[in-house]
Amino acid sequence: MDKRITLVTGSSQGIGRAACLALAKAGHHVVALARSKKALESLDDEIRAAGGSMTLIPFDLKDAAAFEPLGQAIAKKFGRLDGLLGNAGVLGMIGPLQAGGERQFNETIDVNLSANWRLIRVMDPLLRRSDTPRAVFMTSGVVPRPRAFWGPYQASKAGLEALIIAWAEENEKTSLRVNLFDPGAVRTDMRADAVPGEDPMTLPTPADVAAHIAPMLSADETRNTARVNVKDLL
Repeated sequence: MDKRITLVTGSSQGIGRAACLALAKAGHHVVALARSKKALESLDDEIRAAGGSMTLIPFDLKDAAAFEPLGQAIAKKFGRLDGLLGNAGVLGMIGPLQAGGERQFNETIDVNLSANWRLIRVMDPLLRRSDTPRAVFMTSGVVPRPRAFWGPYQASKAGLEALIIAWAEENEKTSLRVNLFDPGAVRTDMRADAVPGEDPMTLPTPADVAAHIAPMLSADETRNTARVNVKDLL
């Protein structure tokens, strides 16, 4: 395939969906992962109607055993991977730490942190087969500005940042470029759940934000270990 092959997690809604559309418009073949097959099929219809191409994969990031088969399937179909967008995430419980249950805490850490480590393990060999591999992972403003009641979520994102910077520095002398992207407050369902009293019309749309993510997955991206804040771009 002469297009860049870029995998996106959390593709069914919000920033992930908008990023898939922006990447397809920029000429990428999008490998879209999400739990909802119906939402993926709707995205596929929209991308193909616009002249783009996509491979849809219903996938649950909490299923640790599914990652190795995922890597094998992509290797068999494409032979390589040019881009990786680790977008999927869960908010978890917003409230006092002692009020949350262990299951919910573990799910927040698993989806936001551990799943991205699993993704790196299986996709790193495929990215190394690309001439210009690029990876971007979504972080949050709660990492540099931690606050009360956001404990599990901000712990998972702080751990993610540390993990991604380690991977980026390990590849400093390779062609792989790995960066973080902080989208800030965006008009998504997750934001509405986190801050229910906020007027969503005061926030940028997922498409506004995704327009700045797609270039970071292009062959022209040269930064490594960067933490890009959308507030500096809008």
